[in-house]
Amino acid sequence: MSKIRVLVANRPRLMRELVMATIADQPDIEIMGEIADDSEVLQVVAESRPDFVILALDRADQRPALCDNLLAHYPEVKILALAPERNSSVFFWSVMDIRSARVESSEQGILGALRGKAQLVTQ
Repeated sequence: MSKIRVLVANRPRLMRELVMATIADQPDIEIMGEIADDSEVLQVVAESRPDFVILALDRADQRPALCDNLLAHYPEVKILALAPERNSSVFFWSVMDIRSARVESSEQGILGALRGKAQLVTQ
């Protein structure tokens, strides 16, 4: 069984240490590293390819901007955002949305689909 790889990028340092102490003894979880500076998160994620990134949740009602950047570049990564002073945590992940529509079976229909201007078949 492969371990769950976690990168801890939470501020402040005390929070990172508490998070790492909580998960360090779990046999199915491997801590890939810790990051003190948010500006390094994308680079470290690119290098280490963790399954999860744990980071700070500044506002419980707002997704951290770092989440959007991470999920745009690495949609397979899951994010756990923590705000202990508010006793709040949020789990973020990306889901691919697949849609379909029938396209007119003609040269115009095929070219339109390729150009994003599909002639949809109505039934």
